[in-house]
Amino acid sequence: MTAPATDSEKGESRPVLFISDLHLSPERPGGVALFQRFLREVAPQARDLYILGDFVETWVGDDDLGSPFNQALVAELHQLAGRGCGLHFLPGNRDFLVGQVFAKAAGLTLIPDPAMLNLFGTPTLLSHGDLFCSDDIAYQAFRTQVRDPDWQTAFLSRPLAERQRLAREMREHSETAKAVKGQDIMDVNPETLRGYLEASGAGRVIHGHTHRPARHTHTVAGGTVERWVLPDWYESGGYLRCDDAGCRALPFPPAPFPLFTAG
Repeated sequence: MTAPATDSEKGESRPVLFISDLHLSPERPGGVALFQRFLREVAPQARDLYILGDFVETWVGDDDLGSPFNQALVAELHQLAGRGCGLHFLPGNRDFLVGQVFAKAAGLTLIPDPAMLNLFGTPTLLSHGDLFCSDDIAYQAFRTQVRDPDWQTAFLSRPLAERQRLAREMREHSETAKAVKGQDIMDVNPETLRGYLEASGAGRVIHGHTHRPARHTHTVAGGTVERWVLPDWYESGGYLRCDDAGCRALPFPPAPFPLFTAG
């Protein structure tokens, strides 16, 4: 686990924000409009914004950056970065193929999963969250496969249209598989989480993936650790705001109308 570049130790008063599981796509214009409002109304006041995975519904490679929809999203992020907000992106299970071309175009920094951050004096473990869901053995096998560099090289060598088709098929298979799995299987395994917490020495963990927003506490060697689970953005938004006083989960109201449309 490596620490992303940060100046949390400098005592700046501007907050740090965390979001995940937006699953943005042309088929969900309401969520896209909501995110644009968030970037314009909330994020500019922050020192840093961390996107902890599943920013988009699918990402099949940075050569898909030319689509009108993806161009619009990247332009919004780049504009925010130009206003002085540091952007950091930790890929999830939908967008693990995001690469440096995307990062440069959006003006953000890619960080590994998991990553450590000194967040206003508290060692904080950041993750998308699927790492902790070890009871879902079939999914973990799939995750290991698609994160393998050789698999990714072979997949990215396929034509873009073929990758898009395969991504749709994988998404449909995933939805079918989830429908027959118990909810507990797809949630965080406490022992797996404890292993990561004790290895990292974190006093806080922030993640998404499970779509079960909440604040939990866990007892580990050395004390109590708080765990923040970020919400998804399917129906309405939500984010975690952290500053010198601690962290708070805040809602974000739905947009009354679309602010841009997918091409």
